[in-house]
Amino acid sequence: MPQDPSPPRSILVVEDDCIVRLVAAGMLEDAGFSVLEAGTADEAMTILEDTPGITALVTDIDMPGTLDGLALADRVSARWPHIRLVVTSGGRDLRDADVPDDGRFLPKPYRRSQLLKAIEAAA
Repeated sequence: MPQDPSPPRSILVVEDDCIVRLVAAGMLEDAGFSVLEAGTADEAMTILEDTPGITALVTDIDMPGTLDGLALADRVSARWPHIRLVVTSGGRDLRDADVPDDGRFLPKPYRRSQLLKAIEAAA
């Protein structure tokens, strides 16, 4: 099945640190994306269930709630396989292979260009 080469246009940013979330959302909005925000993986699941058209997920790993970012990425991969996945962390060092569904790992702190490149590279 061929991959859609066009970049995703609607992105969900999941981050419990509101400053980091606002900065990431601003980077993406400045790049022309429509951005939704969630402070927990549980909130993100509700948004995903209620909002069609999300094409990428950028999520921190360590967050409060019943799911962490990796568990969220696993669920998204299984339920919405078309959504591109980018997992971020300032406290963990993962490889892209640790992210479900050919997603990407992006260590914090990151720059706008690194975030955009990770989203583009995620399958």
